[in-house]
Amino acid sequence: MLHVAYATAPAPGGVNEDYVIAGPAWVAVLDGATAPRGVESGCEHGVPWLVRTLARALVEPVEAGDPLPEALSRAITVTKDAHGGTCDLGNPYSPSSTVAIVRRAGEHLEYLVLCDSPVGVLHTDGTLDVVDDDRIGHLPGGRPYSLDLVASQRNRRGGFWVAGADPGAAFEALTGSVPAAGVRAVGMFTDGVTRLVEWYGRSWEALMAAAAAHGPARLLAEVREAESAHGTPGHGKPHDDATAVWISLAPPGDGRPGT
Repeated sequence: MLHVAYATAPAPGGVNEDYVIAGPAWVAVLDGATAPRGVESGCEHGVPWLVRTLARALVEPVEAGDPLPEALSRAITVTKDAHGGTCDLGNPYSPSSTVAIVRRAGEHLEYLVLCDSPVGVLHTDGTLDVVDDDRIGHLPGGRPYSLDLVASQRNRRGGFWVAGADPGAAFEALTGSVPAAGVRAVGMFTDGVTRLVEWYGRSWEALMAAAAAHGPARLLAEVREAESAHGTPGHGKPHDDATAVWISLAPPGDGRPGT
């Protein structure tokens, strides 16, 4: 079984476009892509609707045991159909979302990471593996990226992949599994939290240690403190929606918390 704790908060003054959804043996974290100001998305529903709809569409295939890329592909198809033909889904600025999924399947722990919502796997021997789909950070020409460049590289070879209107993007996610017996805990984060590592000099080990010792809400407080104290790089938003999830594992049938 999984023991799950999470904290999520919008950017100050904004609407939270992150989303967490969980079942008895799985957790998914989504981070909707905020539409640039003044840009027409072609969608009458908006990013929060897309994230909620996509998250709910994951429930059936993930709980049915579908391979995670297939489960995500099915959820993207359901979400695409839910637009009802009223939206221009060929618009390169149409709503999209990152997706990270962790699922316990028997003796293994499976993961999927699509775009920049990484997963940290803390092993019982103290080692840490971070699954980080950072392709959006390596687009042609380097930062700062123009809006048109990002739009042109979305869901394309050599660019980056994200959950939007293309079910095939799910098969470009980073996926894998590890023996559950060797996992102490898992952290799942949106990029509103991982800026602690990317911008403010925190190590992944320190990030995981803080979540383990104090809970995921501590990370949200720390990122707001860092933003206020140090500002953000020229290409970064002053604040972002922030979500952190902490998962402890216990053997099947064991109600004790993981250690």
